Amino acid sequence: MKKFWLTTLSGLVLGGILGFIYWKFVGCESGACAITSSPINSTGYGMLMGALALSSGWPKKSRNTNQS
Repeated sequence: MKKFWLTTLSGLVLGGILGFIYWKFVGCESGACAITSSPINSTGYGMLMGALALSSGWPKKSRNTNQS
């Protein structure tokens, strides 16, 4: 369980950094883009996507339902 939270936290940090970098170098100059027009929105979205991406790869505990 500790490994799951560590991976999720790593995804938050990495996603936040990548979201900020995306805003800084690509961004949206007109301000019409909902996510990339603001560094807060871009960083938050990156954090969410990073946490989901890294935490979704963990296998779930399976129950042995094969009863002979």
